[in-house]
Amino acid sequence: MGYDFDSKINRRESYSLKWDVKENELPMWVADMDFQTAPEIREAIQKRAEHGIFGYTILSDEWYQAYQDWWKRHHDFAMEKDWLIFCTGVVPAISSAVRKLTTPGENVLIQTPVYNIFFNSIVNNGRNVLESPLTYDGKEYSIDFDKLEKDLSNPQTTMMILCNPHNPVGKIWDKETLARIGELCARHHVIVLSDEIHCDLTAPGLEYIPFASVSDTCREISVTAIAPTKTFNLAGLQTAAVAVPNPVLRHKMWRALNTDEVAEPNAFAIDAAVAAFTKGRPWLEELRKYLQNNKQYVQEYLEKELPQLSVVSTDATYLLWLDCTGLTGTSSEFTKFLRKTTGLYISAGSAYGREGDGFVRMNIACPMEVVRDGMERLKKGAKEYEKETQKR
Repeated sequence: MGYDFDSKINRRESYSLKWDVKENELPMWVADMDFQTAPEIREAIQKRAEHGIFGYTILSDEWYQAYQDWWKRHHDFAMEKDWLIFCTGVVPAISSAVRKLTTPGENVLIQTPVYNIFFNSIVNNGRNVLESPLTYDGKEYSIDFDKLEKDLSNPQTTMMILCNPHNPVGKIWDKETLARIGELCARHHVIVLSDEIHCDLTAPGLEYIPFASVSDTCREISVTAIAPTKTFNLAGLQTAAVAVPNPVLRHKMWRALNTDEVAEPNAFAIDAAVAAFTKGRPWLEELRKYLQNNKQYVQEYLEKELPQLSVVSTDATYLLWLDCTGLTGTSSEFTKFLRKTTGLYISAGSAYGREGDGFVRMNIACPMEVVRDGMERLKKGAKEYEKETQKR
C-alpha cells in the first residue's frame, strides 16, 4: 500500500503549537511531523469517537501485548507485562522520575548537546544539571568515558538521563557503548533513565538497541521511557509508557506517576497506541524512506549551495543537526536573523547546552516541497547573514 507524504496539509487552523506563527513564516523547529498519522490509526480513533461516550479508561490486555510484541519483533527485546506502566508522556515520566528517584540538590547527569527539556525537568525540581559533554571531531559525536566516569563518581550524582537515540545529534548508540555506560553507572550507584522516544525513527537498514536489553546490569538499573507518539505523530494524544524491570524501581515509578496524576489514559490513548503497534509498521517503513530522502536532499543541497553548513548525522530522528561553525556569530543570533529576514523558524543549538552553540536543529518531517522551501530560505538567510557580519 502506498502512503501519501507529499500532500501539504494546512495546520494553521488546528491550534498547532508548531504552526502558531506569522503567515509568512515556515516553522521547522518543534519535533512533530506535518504528515497525517497512519490511516489505520485514524480509523481506530474514529471508531472510538463514534462510540460517543468518553468516560474513564482502563488499560487493556491488548495495550500491554502491543508494546511487548513491538519491542520483541522489531527490537529483539522481550519485555514482561509487569514491567510496563502507562503514562501520559515521556516528559512527564522524566520529571516524575527525577522527583521520585533523586532528592533535591543532587546531580542529574546529561550528555550535551541534548534535548533541551531535560534541563527543565531537572532544574524545575530543585536538582542540579550536570553536563557531561559529548565530544565532537568535526564529523560525529562520541563519549569521553574518562570524563563520564569522573562525573558519575561524584557522590552527588544519582541519575543519568540517557537519550537513545540521541536528540539532537542523531546518534544511535551501539551495544558496546551502552554496556559501558551501564557498567559505570552501576559501579557508582547511578540510575539510568533512558529516553527512547525516537527509537523507531532510524534510517532504513539501521536499528537502535534498547538500553535495558544490553545486559543484566543495564536492565536492573534502568527506567526506559517509550511511546508511539514521535513515530506516528500522536503527541497530542498523550500516550506513553515506562518499562522498569527492577521491582523496587518499578514500585517507585508507579508511585511517582500516580502521585503526579499522569498514569491514567484518556479515551483515545489506548486505542491509538494499540493500532500503531499492531497495524502501523507498513506506514512506518514508508515514512522512514521518505525521511531519509528528505535528509539526503538537505545534505546534497548544502554541499552544493551552502558548504559553510553541514549535516552531522542522518542515522536517527527526523531532526537534522547542522554544523554552522563556518559562519560567524552565535547560533541564537543566526536563527533570530533567519526568522526575521526569511521567515524560516529553526532551533538554535545553544538551547541544547553550551556545546550546541554553532549548530542549529531543523525538523525535516514534512513534504519535500516544504523542505525545498526551507532550504532556499536557509541559503538566502545565510548569505545575508554573512554579509551582515562582515560589516562589523
